[in-house]
Amino acid sequence: MYKILLVDDHTLVRNGLRLILEPHKQLSIIGEVGDGFLALEFLDKNELPDLILTDIKMEEMDGITMIHKVKAKYPDLDIAVLSMVEDNSTVSDAFRAGAIGFLSKNSDYDELVAGIVQISQGKRYISMEIGLSLLDHFQLNRPIYIDKEAIFHRYDISERELKVLELISHGFTNAEIADQIFLSKRTVEGHRQQLIDKTKTKNTADLVRFAFQNKLLQ
Repeated sequence: MYKILLVDDHTLVRNGLRLILEPHKQLSIIGEVGDGFLALEFLDKNELPDLILTDIKMEEMDGITMIHKVKAKYPDLDIAVLSMVEDNSTVSDAFRAGAIGFLSKNSDYDELVAGIVQISQGKRYISMEIGLSLLDHFQLNRPIYIDKEAIFHRYDISERELKVLELISHGFTNAEIADQIFLSKRTVEGHRQQLIDKTKTKNTADLVRFAFQNKLLQ
């Protein structure tokens, strides 16, 4: 069982997270506190969790400060951020402080649970929306080169499917993609499902994340 400590200064948020996460058979909420000071106190007096899931903005001690303090005392303890604050600077600061993941409070149920499960497996995780924002920031004005032939061969993806994938990554709907590349909406839906099948991903968000991680998109 993967043990989680919730740190958020809103009781309703903590209660909601408990309702979302506890039904998952691999996850267990072993405690919840309202700020960084209380989190440090909890760690000193109780069984250590496997993961601290923390907000950023808290009155008594902000999340970044807490991450620094926790990692200094418990370097092997994983910490992930769950926040509405998603600017590139804050995300970078969280990872530099020692966070293993950064999730958005705008995430849906599936992405939130999938992200925490991935973190429980020792992997880093960042919500798709935040990851795309970071990508735009760091690749601004950078020349983009894609070895299309290698991509086509490795994943058996057609040039049309790659174009659909690029448009999906920009957030266009099936109808909007159909209008842009002169296809029917049903055909675009078929391309989207074929891409998910070929890359063995679970959904569109997972497909886009896979595409960036595996250089299908740059």
